[in-house]
Amino acid sequence: MPRSRAMFDTVQIPVWLLVLILLFAAATLLTHFINPPVRWFFRRRMERAVERLNKRLERPIQPFKLARRHDMIQRLIYDPKVAEAVTRHARETGMREDVAFAEARRYAREIVPSFSASAYFGVAIRAARWLSTRLYDIRLGEIGQAGMQKIDPDATVIFVMNHRSNTDYVLVTYLVADRSALSYAVGEWAQVWPLSRLIRAMGAYFIRRKSRNTLYRRVLARYVQLSTQAGVTQAIFPEGGLSLTGSVGAARLGLLSYIVSDFDMRGRDVVFVPISLNYDRVIEDRILVEAAQSGERRFRASFLRGAFFAGRWLRRRITGRAKRFGMAAVTFGEPLSLKAFLAARAVTQGDVTGERGVTAIAQEVMQRIRKGVPALPVPLFLAALIEGCETLGEIELWMARRVEMLRASGAVAHLREDSISLTARDALERLRVRRMLDESGGRIKIAPGRMSIAAFYAASVGDPLADDAAPQENEAIEPRLET
Repeated sequence: MPRSRAMFDTVQIPVWLLVLILLFAAATLLTHFINPPVRWFFRRRMERAVERLNKRLERPIQPFKLARRHDMIQRLIYDPKVAEAVTRHARETGMREDVAFAEARRYAREIVPSFSASAYFGVAIRAARWLSTRLYDIRLGEIGQAGMQKIDPDATVIFVMNHRSNTDYVLVTYLVADRSALSYAVGEWAQVWPLSRLIRAMGAYFIRRKSRNTLYRRVLARYVQLSTQAGVTQAIFPEGGLSLTGSVGAARLGLLSYIVSDFDMRGRDVVFVPISLNYDRVIEDRILVEAAQSGERRFRASFLRGAFFAGRWLRRRITGRAKRFGMAAVTFGEPLSLKAFLAARAVTQGDVTGERGVTAIAQEVMQRIRKGVPALPVPLFLAALIEGCETLGEIELWMARRVEMLRASGAVAHLREDSISLTARDALERLRVRRMLDESGGRIKIAPGRMSIAAFYAASVGDPLADDAAPQENEAIEPRLET
């Protein structure tokens, strides 16, 4: 009888097949036996870290924000309103429904962040604190301090801010670090790898500001609405972009309309907290002024130009020759409860979440932001020059009168050691360094070719007797985006 092959006999196989078998075995071991406990270990570690964080935060991080990105994408694309929008989009465009669904999934993957508490509090907050305090002398004011203390702990807080500089993200992140983790809406500029991965880890979500795709807007709207319903603390810039004139512009109603249109008076309240920002030096001032003069919101700034500026500042920082850019001030205004505002409006006008209701909320929010914009040394000094003052004595007298008027109207003005004289001299030295002044014949004037930049800063001071409700940059409130 022929001998049967024993199970331990040698079998010859090609090397490539052996490598392939080993790779499949390693992948199986990794996915089924190693990855699950490793993921569980890091998940438990993160949960314990978040639990410790929530004990010191004024507003704890919501579970919605901590959900896995894949789970959040699945929840978003299978939302009934998104499914309805997919069906409608397929019918209107003539595409197959599965293709429309894949398009919605792509939008969801683009929008949904992947928040990491360790990246936010371990890296972002520390970096924001370091950069903010190295660039500026930070000043903080609160107009609505009593109102802040009365906010319902279960309410969704949304910080609404004027947009002066891209430094706004860094500054506000640092200043509210002890209150909560913010979820920002960021534009297309932040979708560059590897910056996009860091921004997603910080909890920011991407938006296409000029998209007219109805399906995309529905997916975006539902993400914002689900976040708001879950109590996620958010930060938005109602103007929709950087101010080109230095003044606070009118609101674009996209994100605000998404929040208001889905608001349930019987559910969780939404509280808008106005934040007003101002700077002695806006790093992008020349780029913004050029865009305003051209009439197009196209910023003629290159990566090399920005890298050169950052490299020059770092070199001066290392050698000890770098100085701060002056003051950067933030004012927290009087909070606006959406539930209380809509209830009062329903009594008088009946229109609660419609077009007029959203517009009324936007106007009220922007009015509170304008009221809180802090006056700083450099803007005050330049405003005095534009008003016709030509000597240091005249400038100090004008600044003293304007500061008195601002404070009498409830606005905030920050001075150097509460001295008009020290404030004026500090601004004078900073403007000399930037070659913004023409000092001849004992007179101080704005240097030729610098009037547009001077007006950019002076506009932030404003007129305390002017009508706060009137938009200062755009002629009218923009129409609400369809949802």
